[in-house]
Parts: sequence; structure tokens; C-alpha cells
Amino acid sequence: MNIRKAVTAAIVRSRREQVAFLAALVKKPSDNPQGDCAPHALMTAKLLADMGFRVERHPVPAADARAVGMHSAINLVVRQRFGRGGPVIALNAHGDVVPPGTGWSVDPYGAVVKKGEMYGRGVAVSKSDFATYAYALLALKSAAAMGVNAGVKAGEKSGAGRNTALNGTVELHFTYDEESGGEIGPKRLLATGVSKPDYAICAGFAHGITTAHNGCLHLEVELLGRSGHAARPETGIDALEAANRLLTELYALRKTYARTRSATAGIKSPTLVVGLISGGINTNVVPDRVTLRLDRRIIPEENPRTVERVLTAQIRRFASRKGIRVNVRRILLAEPFKPVRGQERLVASLKVNAKRCSGENIRASGVPLYTDARHYSAAGIPTVLYGAGPRTLEEANGHRADEKLKLTDLAIATEVVAQTLIDLLEMPR
Repeated sequence: MNIRKAVTAAIVRSRREQVAFLAALVKKPSDNPQGDCAPHALMTAKLLADMGFRVERHPVPAADARAVGMHSAINLVVRQRFGRGGPVIALNAHGDVVPPGTGWSVDPYGAVVKKGEMYGRGVAVSKSDFATYAYALLALKSAAAMGVNAGVKAGEKSGAGRNTALNGTVELHFTYDEESGGEIGPKRLLATGVSKPDYAICAGFAHGITTAHNGCLHLEVELLGRSGHAARPETGIDALEAANRLLTELYALRKTYARTRSATAGIKSPTLVVGLISGGINTNVVPDRVTLRLDRRIIPEENPRTVERVLTAQIRRFASRKGIRVNVRRILLAEPFKPVRGQERLVASLKVNAKRCSGENIRASGVPLYTDARHYSAAGIPTVLYGAGPRTLEEANGHRADEKLKLTDLAIATEVVAQTLIDLLEMPR
């Protein structure tokens, strides 16, 4: 039996175990916020160790976690060596999830399975790919231990008990801060030298390959006026009135963004949303302070720092009014994820293996959201997003009630990733 068939057989044998592994991940809350994710990481580390992996635990210092609005996080790394030399391939997924919210028809932490779909917060985004990547690597490790070979030339014999064709290292990077931007997860692993991968595959979309995505700017705008009695409004300076003017101008501005079109398939134009507003003291008091937070999506062709500088200047101009002070604070600046040379190798292999495993011709494109995969590409590492789910955020109810994952997608993605790892470990650098 060659290694490809052995990997397929190993994945089939472990299917029930893989579903149980995913269920355990879903049943353990890891909401961010509040971002107290170390307990989930410790549980995951034990599950991986029980599978026979050596798990490195890299705790994030408490001060660094607090700096991104989290209580705790531990980055998990597994390294599996095959042969000698060869590339290092990182498989990254995040275990932190958005809070469940309301409207669920099932327990959001129940991992309920109905009609071949598992329901639960994080089951698709992206605890699914903890299971995808771990069991793809487990199958490859199992096949290699059997001494099967992946492409021995005619007339040669594979070494007894060892794999003579695969050379390289596969790493699992399981992190817990994607919902906070990835600064203490993937970015920290790379910046501190814990990992120096040659390629990266990150949690993504089961039936498509993501090769680019938007960046994102979050700003908090504070408008400060002066309070006054509602019976004498002229004695105050109304911060809410200034906010109303600002909102009118911002909504007019965002209409102009449609004129700017991205050349990246799957991405259209920049967007702007004001997502949060708070302020005022009481019904009978002129409001002296109003704050709002806005989300500005940055297409790959834009310069994020230029976008921030221009938008900040526009906000100050729009809100300008006698007696009003304006403070603008950056909450987040996420760079767009852009292709890096070498990415085409990942795309080509994933396409071939997806066709082989599912019969589908999947496409490569960009998406308008943003992820922590950008930290790998920003470090010059060829990177793509591919995994078990979701096909689309809407279909999987990602970040909504009744988030779900088709278990057939989990099985297909696991084999696609495993077969792609074989291609990369055979590939001369």
C-alpha cells in the first residue's frame, strides 16, 4: 500500500474519534470576550497528547493578554518530523470564539448532531480545523510509521520501518486570539522565533481556497462637549448634536467607497460601519460626551496607514463645531492578507486533492473579512486559508445562532489537507 492509500485508510478508521474530539472542543467554552482561554488550551493539549503528539505549551504573559483585552491564552505547538531536511509546514487554527448570543435552538455548547451536522459555537469557526489538521497529521504519522512510501523510483526499495520519500516537518499552531486580532497568537509565535515555517495553511473555507482578504481598521471616536440643564440647552455644548453631524457625513462618505474597486476576485470595495454608540448622562441633561466605534474594511490595494490617516482627518473635520473636542483612538489595525510568492504551490496542490477527494473543482479567491492568517503572509510565508468549514459564513451560521458544520465536510477537508501535506513534503525546495 502506498502512503496516499494508507493515509485515506487511517482517516476513515479515525472518523468517529475525530468527531468526538471536535465535540469535546465545542463543549468547552472559550468565548472571546471575555477571553479566558487558557483552560480550553490545557484541555486541548491533553487531548492531543492522548493522541500521541508531543505538545508544546507557550503561555502568553498576563500583561500581553490584557493588552489585547483578554484574560489568558496559551499557544499550542506540535511538531512532527518526517525524514531529513525539507520544508516546515504550519497548520494554524484558532480556538477562541465569539460569545453565543441568543436565538439558539440547541445548547450552544452541546455539540448536538442532527442530520449529519454538528451544532455549537465555534464548530465551524474554527474549532473544526483543530480537528481537520490534527487528524490529517495523525493519519500521515500513522502511515509513515507503517513504512509505506510515497513515490519510490522503479527498482528501489523503501527502507524497512521508515519512510524514504517524505522529508520535512508539519507543525500544528493552535492559538486563541483570532477574535482579538492574532497579535498574541500567530504573530507572537513568529516574532519570538518559536516557529519559522516555509508554508502555512490556516483555518478557512472548505470548498474554496482563500488567497487574499481585507484588512480592517477599528477606531473609537470620542466627542466631548459640556453638560447643561435641558431647560437651558444653550448653557451646554451638545456632544450628541456633533455626533449626529459626524454620522451624517460618515454615511455620505461610505457611499463614495463603491467607486474604489479591488482587482482581487471575491473582494469588491472598501466598507465602513458604525457599530457602537454610547453617551449622555440623563434625559434632562445636555449630553457632554458621546463615543462611537467604527469598522473600516481595507482592500488589498490600499495602504492601511494611509487609510487611517485620511479617515482620522475626515472625522476631525466632520465633527468640527465650536466647543467640541474630538479624540480618535485606534483599537485595531489589521493588515490585508496578500499573496506571497510560493502561494501558488499550495493552491495547485489543494485544488488537485480537492478534486480527487470530493470530485469538486474548488476555486481560489479573496474574501472581504479578515483573519489572523495575515500574520504569516506579512512575515513572507506563502499562506492560504483552507479547512473544514464553513462553505460560507451564512450557510454555517458563523458568528450567529445555530452555528453548524457538515461532518462530511470535516472528513473531506481532513483528507485534502493530508494529501496536500504529502505533496509538500515530497516537493524539492
